[in-house]
Amino acid sequence: MGEICSVCGLPKELCVCEEIAREQQKIKILTAKRRYGKVVTVIEGIDSTDIDVNKLLKTLKSKCAAGGTLKDGKIELQGDHKKKVKQELEEMGFPVEEEE
Repeated sequence: MGEICSVCGLPKELCVCEEIAREQQKIKILTAKRRYGKVVTVIEGIDSTDIDVNKLLKTLKSKCAAGGTLKDGKIELQGDHKKKVKQELEEMGFPVEEEE
């Protein structure tokens, strides 16, 4: 028999803990200007205890074809990618609200 999840008690293959955690996130997507007028897309509100933020960052960077980093619990992507990021996060099961 496989491993059992300590949180939900289901086998690891059937574990739904991360899916439930995704639905409970309050994620905001906004853009900010940095030095020299560069635009950065900021994704905030992701709880790093429930979600693998590094995996999410890697996925978003590859989908947007842009560089990015993780600063103070916020994901920052180079350029204005609000529409792409919102679409990708919604496909992953995150509820997203967009700010201007």
